[in-house]
Amino acid sequence: MIKRRKLLLALGLSMLSAAVPCLAQQQAKVWRIGFLGQSSAAGSADRVEAFRAGLREFGYLEGKSLNIEFRWAEDRYEQLPALAAELARLKPDVIVTHGAAGVRAAKSATTAIPVVMANVGDPVATGLVASLAQPGGNVTGSTFFTLEIYGKQIELLKEIFPRARRFAFLMNPDNPSTAPTYSATEAAAKLLKVDLQQFATRGPGEFESAFSAMLKTRVDAVVVTNDSLFTAHATTIAELAAKRRLPVASGRDLAEAGCLLGYGHNVLDSFRRAGYFVDRILKGAKPADLPVERPTRFELVINAKAAKQIGVTIPPKVLARADRVIE
Repeated sequence: MIKRRKLLLALGLSMLSAAVPCLAQQQAKVWRIGFLGQSSAAGSADRVEAFRAGLREFGYLEGKSLNIEFRWAEDRYEQLPALAAELARLKPDVIVTHGAAGVRAAKSATTAIPVVMANVGDPVATGLVASLAQPGGNVTGSTFFTLEIYGKQIELLKEIFPRARRFAFLMNPDNPSTAPTYSATEAAAKLLKVDLQQFATRGPGEFESAFSAMLKTRVDAVVVTNDSLFTAHATTIAELAAKRRLPVASGRDLAEAGCLLGYGHNVLDSFRRAGYFVDRILKGAKPADLPVERPTRFELVINAKAAKQIGVTIPPKVLARADRVIE
């Protein structure tokens, strides 16, 4: 009897020890995501929430199935390489970032960790991916193209101001997308007989002088690039433009903040879609094999209140095409 009990006990312990690894494997892994932001947490709150919503669509809950490590450059793009390297040392499963400067920093920091990009202008022209269909390397995500956005903004401004001859192009010289973006937009402007002049600014402390310089050169309107430096300070840009009665074309963020018009893709959709790419990668897909996505829908927002404030009449044919009019 005693021998039988010992045999049963030994058998039970053997079965238990064999089951422990299986139970451990069944426990859900807590993934680790690195998020590299060009601006600040406060200035990017809606982008981060869109990304979290995208993760939730695929069943990921922050604090349960994954954790996110944030690093913010606070509009100081020169800090991005060090912040990207810091994230890479943490060995996250994926790094998510936005803008060409953020993606370039992440790509330079690691070739082993997958990088998901959101809201990046032409990643092929800036050397971030080999092609949209086959990105190669460790980077994939979503993009938009210059002529789809800025070329159309130039066209809309010309419709509103048919006699306009000189537009300002407000950009951040620290953004790697700036050079190819300006070249393509300048070409589009020339077709409409518009002289496009660059105005560079690296931080909100330089906004005032940039707008003052625009007045001195007698520009008719302003195109503001889709850079986190400007979207994070959209209200400031709108106030400076209104003070000088300068019509501004940019993305939806600036139109909602008080600029004349916004045209482009839905930036928040780009961040939400980053959740899809993260999910595919965590399930085993390689960034090199995941095609880069382009937006399929573009939105025109007209701020009628801003138009009235600066004494501009929006032609009915332009208003008729607006997806939204802010009264």
